[in-house]
Amino acid sequence: MEKRGLDHSAYGGVNGEDYIPYIPASEAMPEVTVVSLVMGVLFAALFAAANTYLGLKVGMTIAAGIPSAVLATGILKGLFKHNNVLEANMIQSIAAMGEALAGGIIFTLPAIIIWGLELKLSTIIVATLLGGLIGIFFVVPLRKYLTVEEHGKLIFPESMAAAEILATGSSGGTGFKTVLTGLLYGGGYKLLSGGFALWMEEPEWTIKPLQSTVFGVDTLASLAGVGFIIGIEAALYMFAGALVAWFGLIPLIKYVGAGLTTPLFPSTTLISKMSASAIWSSYIRYVGAGAVAAGGFISLGRSLPTIGRSFKSAMGGLGKGTDSDKRTDIDAPIIWVIGAAVFVFLLAWLLPMISIGPIGSLLVVVFAFFFAVVSARMCGIVGASNNPVSGMTIASLLFITAVLKATGLTGQQGMVAAILAGSIVCIAIAVSGDAAQALKTTHIIGGTPKRVEFSMYAGVAFASVFSGLVLLMLNHTYGIGSDAVAAPQATLMSMVVKGVMTGQIPWILVIIGVTFGVMCALMRLPVLPVALGLYLPIHLSAGILVGGLIRVFVDRKFRNNSDQLKEKVEKGILLASGLVAGDAIMGIVIAVFATLSINIGFGANILPGITGSPYTAMLLYILLAVWMYRVTVKKDTKQNG
Repeated sequence: MEKRGLDHSAYGGVNGEDYIPYIPASEAMPEVTVVSLVMGVLFAALFAAANTYLGLKVGMTIAAGIPSAVLATGILKGLFKHNNVLEANMIQSIAAMGEALAGGIIFTLPAIIIWGLELKLSTIIVATLLGGLIGIFFVVPLRKYLTVEEHGKLIFPESMAAAEILATGSSGGTGFKTVLTGLLYGGGYKLLSGGFALWMEEPEWTIKPLQSTVFGVDTLASLAGVGFIIGIEAALYMFAGALVAWFGLIPLIKYVGAGLTTPLFPSTTLISKMSASAIWSSYIRYVGAGAVAAGGFISLGRSLPTIGRSFKSAMGGLGKGTDSDKRTDIDAPIIWVIGAAVFVFLLAWLLPMISIGPIGSLLVVVFAFFFAVVSARMCGIVGASNNPVSGMTIASLLFITAVLKATGLTGQQGMVAAILAGSIVCIAIAVSGDAAQALKTTHIIGGTPKRVEFSMYAGVAFASVFSGLVLLMLNHTYGIGSDAVAAPQATLMSMVVKGVMTGQIPWILVIIGVTFGVMCALMRLPVLPVALGLYLPIHLSAGILVGGLIRVFVDRKFRNNSDQLKEKVEKGILLASGLVAGDAIMGIVIAVFATLSINIGFGANILPGITGSPYTAMLLYILLAVWMYRVTVKKDTKQNG
């Protein structure tokens, strides 16, 4: 008889050593197969490309573990007739690396482009391979402590959700179809709007009484999906930050600067001749960056007690290996961990595309180890989606940049060395968190840790190429740092490094942003969502708010039935994840056409009064929102995958 769902002991109540996994250690099932490896690396590439695209545009990424667990279960059962939960676990573990490394890459490496320098694909790939290697293997000696000894104490919320999906099995039927539906509709919507130009993607209206500022909405399926996933509260905080920027600060700057006869640094254009978008680009982004930095440090500061306890506890568990020959207890040999650290130290020092010197290389290994340990445990407490990666990266960058400057590595060369060192650390931090999550799921399901640890690196290697290609293509087509590809975190990191190295930065604007961040903290508001809203164009926050409102309507419809509400919200999140992925993938395809100078936007020439109207775009976005709501609340036909 086929097993259904996890036993209650998966959540605690028993000693970790006594927990019997979903697939007991006595049972042997194929894990590393051609199917699981190929599907795993393909999903890793898919989520790396999608998250690189989404993260550079919006500053957010979506988790890959849960959607890939659904896809893996559905495809294995539906296409290959495999009812093998360990194969599915291997696929989702490898796939999670795509999302993790995309976050690490986009937070740091685009800074080189923002400085007007060339970023090569080889540099992106090598930095990712080095950061990914130590990100995975620095978690290995802590694996037993984090997942076994802390069983029931460290929650690993996202790991347990993925484990439930894998164990339930039948969720592959309707769950797979839901993700696929979102994928197809998201891709189709993007093709018709962003590709064929049958309606606008950024409708906006000029508000003349407010110094001609603008209000707009990015009518993107991905933003509706992101809004549903993060919920109305975070969406409203983002929108509040956007209102302050676009209906407060931009009109204020325009009003005060209207009579100036010389440009005001850092702009080289008279304020009276600047549009709202130009003022945002020249001034508001520095204010937003200061707020984002404050949010990162406040998040890090609040986490310091946990970070200290985590590091102390994890170090107490370091090396507590096992002599057991049980399949579920076998990790990669400790020599691989030591070898990875030495290997990364030498290559970061000697490889010409990195070449950060012996001091920079040593700092990379030290900071990557410390924060990898912290990241792994933080994911056990709050999940990867809430892991303060940017805060840990800023802290690392400040120290690394200051040390490199003190040792004589200054100017442009010092800035590039600092950001490359920071990128390896950032990728290690992001990857280690997702690796710890995957190993927790593996423990619950009954997989073999050693096989997962080695296989995850295949996902890192394969996905690094796709993430790098998408980054460079978006820069070639739209320009990193432009309205279309704002790259908020990378802009912040570029300012941090440049600020430490040269001091040539409008610090007063940054300090104003920091003040906003501190104000939010004192008012007990979550700083980062407000700061992101302050930093990003209002179009993005408004688009995300629509998705949050859909979530509100779903919550209200089922507020009197908690079981049904949980089921519908999970269904909505799967649909939203599909929409985000479909939009991002089609966006990459459209960018390829633009890169090749092939114009497929024939819609702009057909009834331009309709296709070029902002009201048409808004109407179709509202129809998309209604469709999302109807699909989410619709009663599913029960079927086995």
